[in-house]
Amino acid sequence: MSASVLTFGCRLNAHESDGMAHHARGQDDTIIVNTCAVTTTAERQARQAIRRAHRENPDAKIVVTGCASDIAPDRWTALPGVVRVVPNEDKLKPAIWGDTSAGLPPSRHARALLQVQQGCDHRCTFCIIPYGRGDSRSTPVEDAIARAEALVEAGHQEIVLTGVDIASWQGAEGKGLGALCRELLRRVDGVRRLRLSSIDPVILDAQTGDADLWWLLENEPRLMPHLHLSLQAGSDLILKRMKRRHDTTGVAATLRRVRSIRPETGVGADLIAGFPTETDALFEETRAFIEEQQIPFLHVFPYSERPGTPAARMPAVPNAERQKRAACLRDIGEANRDRFLQRLIGTEFDILAETPDRGHSPEFAAVRLTGTSPAPIRGSFVPVRATGLENGTLLAEIRS
Repeated sequence: MSASVLTFGCRLNAHESDGMAHHARGQDDTIIVNTCAVTTTAERQARQAIRRAHRENPDAKIVVTGCASDIAPDRWTALPGVVRVVPNEDKLKPAIWGDTSAGLPPSRHARALLQVQQGCDHRCTFCIIPYGRGDSRSTPVEDAIARAEALVEAGHQEIVLTGVDIASWQGAEGKGLGALCRELLRRVDGVRRLRLSSIDPVILDAQTGDADLWWLLENEPRLMPHLHLSLQAGSDLILKRMKRRHDTTGVAATLRRVRSIRPETGVGADLIAGFPTETDALFEETRAFIEEQQIPFLHVFPYSERPGTPAARMPAVPNAERQKRAACLRDIGEANRDRFLQRLIGTEFDILAETPDRGHSPEFAAVRLTGTSPAPIRGSFVPVRATGLENGTLLAEIRS
């Protein structure tokens, strides 16, 4: 058995797992577990996966890495079958996995991930990630360009920039993320589509945001009309207690400007339900904000205590209430999503074929192809017409 990787958590972890799988491809009977520390559920699932892997393959060498194991390595070393814990800062070093070959690891995704940043300088009261990832470090422009060129040469035409906090990317002379995007699109001709992973809303503040990024949104069709905001709440008091850097007035102004420039933009947001001290009235502020702003693509998480963070010492909301509020926000998100998707029915656009019958629209709406024969080639762009909506997914036919 060759090395296998079990991944938990974020898109960045998925990207890093690709790299580890590549570098460890010569390691027989090895299972790499890439952990996440965002929630207690993610940690529990990783521990369960380790125990299950050891039961099913007791001779396998289990190597643990990721944010959870970086924060508390001894807890993971003690699990059955675990032979070592690899620090986050080392897990993408080829030599750690015995790889002496040159070259960049490939991406296994049709939509390739390109890491441009690592770590975070901010200390939101609910978040443990800086303790596992360290302070913010930016990938130099030339390194990012070289990686993008390698991805294009490997056949990828759509790239997603990812990191822990890509809004904090900084280059020479204080250049920000928008400047990196402009340079990448200028120099790498084969990139037909560029996307951003989750971003801090402050980068798009309608008054003080990244000017280059605003220019791209208005003038560059290869930057997809899709923004996923690390919003977390729609209540200014809760945002202040989270130690976030944005407020609802600023986010509302950002969305107005984005939608005036590119009305088709699909907006997503991360939300935490039941943050400590969140009363019914404060939750109602978030509920009303999400409904008013018509945000269609929500990632909703019930608040999860992270030992060692300030929020873990604040008055807690009962778990049952957190779940109830999360369900309410998800319901609103589904209604917002369906209204947004209804507007796309009858329109024509291209999707990137990710499976024989699945892909995403430029706005990042999930699309399922109907009546397709033969199936499109994975990684190719397919011209389609949206014909309907089913369970939150657009139905579409290939245009001749």
